[in-house]
Amino acid sequence: MAIRKLLVANRGEIAVRIIRAAQSLGIRTVQAHSEADADMLAVRMADEAVCVGPAPAAQSYLSVPAILAAAEDTGADAIHPGYGFLSENAGFARAVAEAGLAFVGPAADTIERMGDKARARETAIAAGVPVVPGSAGRVEDAATALAAAQEVGFPVLLKAAAGGGGRGIRIAHDADELAQLAPQARSEAQAAFGDGGLYVEKLILNPRHIEVQVLGDGTQAVHCYERECSLQRRRQKVWEEAGAFGLDAQTREALCKSAADLARSVGYSGAGTVEYLYDDASGAFYFIEMNTRIQVEHPVTEMVTGIDLVAEMIRIAGGEALSLTQDQIAVNGHAIEVRVNAEDPLRQFMPFPGKLTSMRLPEGEGVRFDHFLYEGYQIPPFYDSLLGKLIVHAPSRGAAIDKMASALEALELGGLRTTIPLHKALAAEADLRAGRVHTQWLEPWLEAGNLTAATEEA
Repeated sequence: MAIRKLLVANRGEIAVRIIRAAQSLGIRTVQAHSEADADMLAVRMADEAVCVGPAPAAQSYLSVPAILAAAEDTGADAIHPGYGFLSENAGFARAVAEAGLAFVGPAADTIERMGDKARARETAIAAGVPVVPGSAGRVEDAATALAAAQEVGFPVLLKAAAGGGGRGIRIAHDADELAQLAPQARSEAQAAFGDGGLYVEKLILNPRHIEVQVLGDGTQAVHCYERECSLQRRRQKVWEEAGAFGLDAQTREALCKSAADLARSVGYSGAGTVEYLYDDASGAFYFIEMNTRIQVEHPVTEMVTGIDLVAEMIRIAGGEALSLTQDQIAVNGHAIEVRVNAEDPLRQFMPFPGKLTSMRLPEGEGVRFDHFLYEGYQIPPFYDSLLGKLIVHAPSRGAAIDKMASALEALELGGLRTTIPLHKALAAEADLRAGRVHTQWLEPWLEAGNLTAATEEA
């Protein structure tokens, strides 16, 4: 069915992004918001707004009855969950469909299948996608976990089967550590996801994190090439690029094709991301998980391909077929995104909610700042600290890093402490410019005092 009115069941910069995409398609929008978000930018931009509960997310953005009631009360015929919150909740997707509404994302069965990391691994194997050596499925007891670890060889990762965001993960170097850490990982997974299931994976030392953007309409699937997401702190991405650096054409083709094959094999509908570990030493890549939603870092893919991923997923949810074939998708230049958070990187990344007293944004061709800010806005303390995403596009990677450095100098968010100093230091870092980074690079770099030294020099 064609979507006429879309309810945005999220907040912050992604809510603004969805509203803009919907408006470009001539679709009316309804912004769901908590009491704490009544004055956010997305509320001002939407055609309508509806309060879905008090500030705590559990009583508002995570309340399925409240979101469904808001859609019914406003006459919305579709719901976009953004990322986070209910975006990968199969129960919510199923409830939306049962209410006769379009869910902007994959079917509930697909979310369940790919959201359970152990089942996703089995699905990848069946689709011929290489996976990190590990347990065949969930490990339900200590003996099974130990047997799987001994088979693949220590060190291993204990990972939450229903997990994400770096939670429910432990590294075990031997059998004693495995016995000690498994209950911790299980407990954390239960608390975070309501599911304490674990699986075991071989630990790849100092890998890179590369992911592939896919689009599907339930029948066909295409890839929109890859992103480099190796700069991470506590398993949270900090700096993202499109495409990945240093891949030869054969590896890139195999990596991206495997992602599209996997999406096609599960009848994927909407925008999704297939994530891999890449071993620089061997040139091998391994599937780790699939995110069944739009990603924070999707703008870098949009910048190099010219595809509006959010608009495309709205069209698909409205019953349209993919508007692009694989041979119509090409990469132009290089793009970089940095996440600007309300955190003080010089004080252990302490959250810094407050009032935005002034704002100056960088301008120019190939510069984009996705945000939900305006002067005088009070940053609420209840949610994620992400303020916005600074994205640049240039003909080459080196030129993109230079453009990012210039854009960061021009970006000013008065009254707040943010992660801008971190990104300025990274843009000047020789290892990053040379592509000598991996998922374990950033935290030792921070612990060695490099950020403090770079800030003092500046």
